[in-house]
Amino acid sequence: MDWNRVEGNWKQMKGKVKEQWGKLTDDDLDQIAGKREQLEGKLQERYGLAKDRAKTDIDSWYDNQTWH
Repeated sequence: MDWNRVEGNWKQMKGKVKEQWGKLTDDDLDQIAGKREQLEGKLQERYGLAKDRAKTDIDSWYDNQTWH
């Protein structure tokens, strides 16, 4: 997985991330700034997910994107 693509296009990706995980606030998205570890942490915090579940959910979301 090439997460650099997400990180490099974060401004465009924020909308897609917000569609998937609507509990994330705009401030959350600004703090995440495309960093995968930050996204994992925010998902754990907002959704009460275990770390492994957050990773799996992010992987699934990434794999379903049409741009990679």
